[in-house]
Amino acid sequence: MISNLNQLTSGSIISADVCIVGAGAAGISLALSLSGRGLKILLLESGFELADDPSQNLYQGEVVDEKLHSPPDKYRQRRFGGSTTIWGGRCMPFDPIDFEQRDYVPNSGWPISYEDLKPYYIVANRLLEAGDYEYDADKVFDAEYQAAIKGFQSDFIKTNNLERFSCPTNLGDRYKQRLILAKDVEILLGANCTGIRLDANGNHVTHLDVASLQGIKTSVNAHKFILATGGIETARLLLASNDVLPMGIGNQHDLVGRYYQCHIAGNLGKLTVFGPTSNVRHGYEVSPEGIYCRRRFALTPEKQKEISAGNMVARLHFPKIVDPSHRIGVLSGLFLAQNFISYEYGKRLKDGQAKLSTYLKHFANIILDPIDTSKFLYHWITKRTLAKRKFPSVILNNKSNQFTFEIHGEQYPNPDSRITLIEATDALGMRKVKVDWKYLPADIESIRRSLNVFVQEINQSGLATFEYNDDLLEEDLTRFGAYGGHHIGTARMGADPETSVVDANCKLHQVDNLYIASAAVFPTSSQANPTLTITAISLRLADHIAETLGVGKSTHSIV
Repeated sequence: MISNLNQLTSGSIISADVCIVGAGAAGISLALSLSGRGLKILLLESGFELADDPSQNLYQGEVVDEKLHSPPDKYRQRRFGGSTTIWGGRCMPFDPIDFEQRDYVPNSGWPISYEDLKPYYIVANRLLEAGDYEYDADKVFDAEYQAAIKGFQSDFIKTNNLERFSCPTNLGDRYKQRLILAKDVEILLGANCTGIRLDANGNHVTHLDVASLQGIKTSVNAHKFILATGGIETARLLLASNDVLPMGIGNQHDLVGRYYQCHIAGNLGKLTVFGPTSNVRHGYEVSPEGIYCRRRFALTPEKQKEISAGNMVARLHFPKIVDPSHRIGVLSGLFLAQNFISYEYGKRLKDGQAKLSTYLKHFANIILDPIDTSKFLYHWITKRTLAKRKFPSVILNNKSNQFTFEIHGEQYPNPDSRITLIEATDALGMRKVKVDWKYLPADIESIRRSLNVFVQEINQSGLATFEYNDDLLEEDLTRFGAYGGHHIGTARMGADPETSVVDANCKLHQVDNLYIASAAVFPTSSQANPTLTITAISLRLADHIAETLGVGKSTHSIV
């Protein structure tokens, strides 16, 4: 069933066995998994099925430095389906090393292992429509034919590391009908959680305050409450709910909102591959089950430990867009259209400042490259605009065999990188957030150490050369600030209540019926986009919730 809070009467009390706050990747995964187990499930969503400006504006807040971090109402979507309504679909799991305590990565180490999540990764992969759970390219494709650089071999760099792409699947659209038909699930739209209310001892949630922008106010009672509201909003709710615990819920040790991580990312260097263009496969391949996949370069875990470097991956990328010497008409077209592309994607096309002469050279590229430009437009319309499973991103015919590396690296947990509250309030009277994202010199040094291995291994292969400007490394990696919508670590998981907010089962240490399902609980950020791991950890939490409530497995399959 799906309904609207505005259809209820103020003062109403809503009851459920499990109340999930937020209908994004985590919330919808939880509801699907818990359905069919004999429980009454309530799924609260602030927004509606379509984008709604008043709801979206509730995400507005302050940023300490907008050069380092986008405004908090960007990249996140306050509507049914959450940010899966705008994501690019990239899926990959965290690596086993990411869960380990590494002495060279401060504050690292999870209370669970990769093996604990692996069964849920398999289900999450299907739920997100990313195909089989297989991320070794050599097991999916012909190793030689699909090699990123033909003939390249290294004991330290893996090139058989895959990323897979969802449709991209909007979980709200994809699973809405299934949830509506589920007799044990109620979806309540326009329902904003404005407060988490504890008993006098501060260790049990009695109810949630829920309100609509039209003024309807209700209470929600449940046996178990799960915050599935993302890394920023989770911190906001915990900090704002301070009527019993003055520092906020779960914040007895001043940890909520701290250790805020995204990813360190940027395009850099110059990779030149010798021989014909057929020696490089930098685009997407289609797996046997019809999934777009792409290879990545990554250091082996043994090499990471040897050089004390965090996890990092690199993708072959087109030359720097601002420089018209690439002679690629499509790339020049994207450069000229950068101000007309959505914020989430256009931001990374604004790579440096350009003079009038540069714009003229870009126009010339378009005029002199009509065939490839026409082919690209046809491909984009048929394989992206009109396709159900969309071609993931721009891949260009590279005539020069010259590339940059698109770096996506782990950010070290930093307690001074944090989310706090300001006095200004939103339309519901809730205090807004202030985002103070900070990176460490160690983040840059970690990537520098990894890149130096790339330089050594690639240059000695005799197949290609790679170089990067060490003096510009920090600038290249921070030009666009924090990477996108990866909001991680603000309510970290751990065994010790003095150094973490939730336990291994995502339950707040000091509250017996409050859980968190989002990247907020990740102690470290890995090299990977978080969506697949968010979904997997949510499915694991669903099993734990069912076990604590004494119910068994679902009577139907999730996917």
